[in-house]
Amino acid sequence: MTLERFTLQDLPATPWKNGGGTTREIVCWPPGSGLEDFWWRASVATIDAPGPFSAFEGVDRTILLLEGAGVLLTGEGFSHWLDTPHQPFDFSGDTPVECSLIGGTTTDFNLMSRRAHGRAELRVLTDEPLDLPPAEHGLLLTLDGQYRIDAGYQLQGRGLWWAREPHAWRLVPASRGARLLVVQWWPASQEAPVDFDV
Repeated sequence: MTLERFTLQDLPATPWKNGGGTTREIVCWPPGSGLEDFWWRASVATIDAPGPFSAFEGVDRTILLLEGAGVLLTGEGFSHWLDTPHQPFDFSGDTPVECSLIGGTTTDFNLMSRRAHGRAELRVLTDEPLDLPPAEHGLLLTLDGQYRIDAGYQLQGRGLWWAREPHAWRLVPASRGARLLVVQWWPASQEAPVDFDV
């Protein structure tokens, strides 16, 4: 199994070509893949200026506000105010999306999964313990406070991701108001457990 730990502030920031922000890539799977051929990808983006999101044909996307006033996302058939922290919003990457800043700079977590290869789910735990069912790939990130993950502790802004082997986790909040971002990814040939969203 591949297992990597990370701290958000230590990830290198890559400026966007249009100058509208920066991206800190957490994981892009499989190793060596890029924006045209990843199976699943997780990153944190800091948005400094309004502008379009690139289209990613065949990709399902989830975005979640981490810091700032948020953004207004407008695409084909929807208009969504992403202005409440830690509430995921799902949309298709097949068509372009316009992004307008509500206030100043905003920071978001972004998850992308290519449908031909698999399916990803994202949710946020709030003060609740959970025995997370196995998934072949996934990511855990402490958003607030600290969580006990198996036998270790994960502080705010720190996380881990795993790949290549199904793994189940025991997740227990270790401080009041703790919040944990949970991503799980399953290959297209394998269905997600029915109790994931319970």
